[in-house]
Amino acid sequence: MKIEIYTKHNCPNCREAKRILLANNFDYIEYDVGQPEHLVELMLRHPEARQMPQIFVDGQRVGGLAGLLVALDAIL
Repeated sequence: MKIEIYTKHNCPNCREAKRILLANNFDYIEYDVGQPEHLVELMLRHPEARQMPQIFVDGQRVGGLAGLLVALDAIL
């Protein structure tokens, strides 16, 4: 399973999402939207995305922290 997470600096939901993933032994790829190339990539993938984190599981957007919790509940 490939998990990608777009985060920003000082984002409590981003930290919590990463903590939950690590606590459940899920590896993930993190993209910091503070780096312009990652922000552009996210906006090209989902221009409607306005909050962080934005999380993708196997290329499908699950949304933010709440979406991650729902997705993990279905997996675990």
